[in-house]
Amino acid sequence: MDADALDARWRAHLESWAIPARILDGAAADPWAHHPHRFGIRSDLAVAVSDRGPTMSRVAELLPGSLLDVGAGTGASSLPLRAQLTSLVAVDTSAAMLAELTVRADKLGVPVDTVEGRWPDVAPAVPSADVAVAAHVVYNVPDLADFLRALNTHARHRVVLELTHRHPMSWLGPLWEHFHSLKRPVRPIAEDCVALAAALGFAVQVDEREAPLERFTTIDELATSACRRLCLDPSRAPEVADTATELGMWPVPRDRWVTIWWNV
Repeated sequence: MDADALDARWRAHLESWAIPARILDGAAADPWAHHPHRFGIRSDLAVAVSDRGPTMSRVAELLPGSLLDVGAGTGASSLPLRAQLTSLVAVDTSAAMLAELTVRADKLGVPVDTVEGRWPDVAPAVPSADVAVAAHVVYNVPDLADFLRALNTHARHRVVLELTHRHPMSWLGPLWEHFHSLKRPVRPIAEDCVALAAALGFAVQVDEREAPLERFTTIDELATSACRRLCLDPSRAPEVADTATELGMWPVPRDRWVTIWWNV
């Protein structure tokens, strides 16, 4: 299958994750939103630990130098490399995420420029860097081929991606069936991203490991998150917690994290 066909298939798979209007209309909050505070905690943990894992190791191999972090969030995939960064450009659609990253970068002495916007729309305004990284972003990217091409164009030496093996919301499948009688999709998965990158002509290499962090630390945290993702009223959190326990969903198994990388 050629790159255009693989790109179209990726887009179709992502579109199948759309939440039906009959459910979405009852949501008390955006079910797809991410909270900067929680991301900030994960970034602080990533800075604190010594085990960088394959993604940051593949980035660090080409440093010291400059880094472009696309979908940077609060800096979990870039700030742990602070001692090796000569400069950092962080791109994200969320101004709140970039503000959290900037506070942390200033404290760590990392020179950072931030660009608010969606990649690759903002790519013309972003300088090239020695390495480009995009961690836990691609499942939000319908036009993945253009996204990857722009990363490749902006990296002087290497592109590094990190993603979960399955869609990051896959763990909610049993709860969707229980509360909404809705069966969630299976794809896309990491192999689909690998296949597209290879079809684009990139010499792709792959590493994989168990996620270094638990998804949730308590059943209450799981229930609160699940209520938002499932478009349920927050008052139903105790019911969600009980159901998750009955369905054998607690504790939530750790994800498999996949690192995809190639040299430019």
